[in-house]
Amino acid sequence: MLPNNGPVIQASNLTKYYGKILAVDHMDFAVKKAEVFGFLGPNGAGKTTTIRMLTGILKPDHGSVTIAGIDFARKQLRAKMLMGVIPETGNVYADLTAEQNLHLAGKYYGLPKNDLVIRSNEILSQFGIEDRADHLVRTFSKGLKQRINIGCAIIHDPSILFLDEPTEGLDVLSRRLIIETIHRMNENGTTVFLTTHNIEEANRLCQRIAIINKGKIVAIDRPEVLRSTFDKTRSIEVAFDRRTDKELLYCDSILKIDLHGDKWRLYTNDPDTTVKHVAALAEKHDLKIIALTICGPSLEDAFIRLTGGK
Repeated sequence: MLPNNGPVIQASNLTKYYGKILAVDHMDFAVKKAEVFGFLGPNGAGKTTTIRMLTGILKPDHGSVTIAGIDFARKQLRAKMLMGVIPETGNVYADLTAEQNLHLAGKYYGLPKNDLVIRSNEILSQFGIEDRADHLVRTFSKGLKQRINIGCAIIHDPSILFLDEPTEGLDVLSRRLIIETIHRMNENGTTVFLTTHNIEEANRLCQRIAIINKGKIVAIDRPEVLRSTFDKTRSIEVAFDRRTDKELLYCDSILKIDLHGDKWRLYTNDPDTTVKHVAALAEKHDLKIIALTICGPSLEDAFIRLTGGK
């Protein structure tokens, strides 16, 4: 059982060196009960190192980790029994079948035989692989292997779920099933800690996000608050019925122009003037406006600025 009060996951002064390289720099944060907490950062920022310290794979050089009020350094096994962990690289056994992998994981967590059979069948059905239950995992695609990987991590209905880049490189269906699983478990009270460099994924899944760069947390807040941090610049997205020269779109109120698919994104401090300019431009050059949207700052904008990008 998780405590009703206080953080479920707490890192205090968490620090890790690789030789002389400081990978995680005296990090402090806390995750609330039944929260989906995103750890967002570019590759090499320290996300995987942090999650490995939180789950006991790596020992911190300094600092401490508390899981559901348990001092992880002193009572690691007790803390681990509350967790499900999906690492960056899968840890299923290729020479076992899907069902055998699930049964083995359940035995590690001490599930009774009857419960183990029921949970295995539930997971196989939930992930759409009941017809592959007796197939060796080595014959599975990356997406199917990840489904088994996650199934093994959740077979004991953990109170806390750690996921390290869980949807990276997956097909659309596998990605959707994993996201649905995260939503469902969280709705049932599971605390979720998710590392990702996918900004849209973090925005869609997480109630709070920590942005990490070069081993340091540079911001923690709700996605909407992080977006509004940089409210000075807004953008206009516009699509025309035919290709348009970028230079033609510029006017004094436009700071920058990027092409996003079939739409131009015009960054501006004056949306009203910019919209009027676009309308006048379309009329002058006989262009038909297919779509036009005024956008606030995006989480991507906040991420780029907070991590020192342009």
